[in-house]
Amino acid sequence: MLNLDFHPSGRHFLQVPGPSPVPDRILRAISLPTIDHRGPEFARLGLSVLSGLQAVFKTRHPVIVYAASGTGAWEAALCNTLSPGDQVLMYETGHFASLWARMAMRLGLSTELLSWQGEDAYLPQAPGWRRGVQPQLIEERLRRDPHHRIKAVCVVHNETSTGVTSDIAAVRSAVDAARHPALLMVDTISGLACADYRHDEWGVDVAVGGSQKGLMLPPGISFNALSPRALDVMKTATLPRAFWAWDEMIAMNKDGYWPYTPSTNLLYGLSESLEMLQTEGLEHVFARHQRWGGGVRAAVSAWGLPIQCADPARYSPALTGVIVPGGVDADAVRRLIHERFDLSLGTGLGKLKGRMFRIGHLGSSNDLTLLATLAGCEMGLKQVGVALAASGVQAAMDYFSAARMSRP
Repeated sequence: MLNLDFHPSGRHFLQVPGPSPVPDRILRAISLPTIDHRGPEFARLGLSVLSGLQAVFKTRHPVIVYAASGTGAWEAALCNTLSPGDQVLMYETGHFASLWARMAMRLGLSTELLSWQGEDAYLPQAPGWRRGVQPQLIEERLRRDPHHRIKAVCVVHNETSTGVTSDIAAVRSAVDAARHPALLMVDTISGLACADYRHDEWGVDVAVGGSQKGLMLPPGISFNALSPRALDVMKTATLPRAFWAWDEMIAMNKDGYWPYTPSTNLLYGLSESLEMLQTEGLEHVFARHQRWGGGVRAAVSAWGLPIQCADPARYSPALTGVIVPGGVDADAVRRLIHERFDLSLGTGLGKLKGRMFRIGHLGSSNDLTLLATLAGCEMGLKQVGVALAASGVQAAMDYFSAARMSRP
């Protein structure tokens, strides 16, 4: 049972990489009285958020909004475009890429999982979890499929479990170079509104997004951004779908409504979020996240600890993974920091459990929020006996003091 009597002084530092801290103005919007989801006021809200999402995904085509977590939008992407037994090519960049592949198998799809092959001194159990997608591996595999049995290629844009991004435009180029008709599906749940994402320009057929990351909302709504080709393939796909069906959603969305009861109050919050992003400008939003990530990584480097992402060109603007020394339990470090400093950090997932923790730098944050977060991390690491090379807090202060801020 939730202990509602526990109210520590000050505000809890939620620095996991999602759910992200929710701005007060979004919380106030969510608290507005619920309206009739079949009334004219709701239609105006519906049309507004659907249009705003197109701007964030950078698409002229439909965006579907589900009353579900990102996992639901994963399933919607697959079941609207594929048939039982279809072959799907997926790329393992981390825990969430693996989970999406497992879902595909449970839906009755023939799933092949590519991954980076090599050695890693820090994480020998998961060397591919420190790097992004290698497009050439996808191209090579598609060239070995002359009969085009592979129907879709699925990749993760920003792997939340590792803090590694992937070059989606390069993946599109790889599919095209192989002259293969497979659909390109992209999970940008933790990338959307943190990192540059261009649905139409990059030739993505189906994108998956969620509310609780860069959009700064509580969990509970998720998205599919579509392409005309995906909508055409939908007509012949035979995996069962009812709640997830795009055709019914698109038909009702034209007038600003949903075929079932939507998450009305979360859509209030989404409307506020989209207005905030539009006012600031997406380029400024992306620059802000890059600056935050740079400051956090400066701290980790000063500590002398390895950053989970091994390729600086693929650093995530939304989170940073920190590998702890051998013999140190990262979860024990997280527990101590939570209990002592009321600071929540992301755990290591799957193959990374106990070896690393994740610092989120997204949502309702700022430079000072992150400096406090790094102070909590630094104190916690010292208390468990990790020898740090230098002060990460000082390194981050120096970085933020010198880094140019992007102003709207």
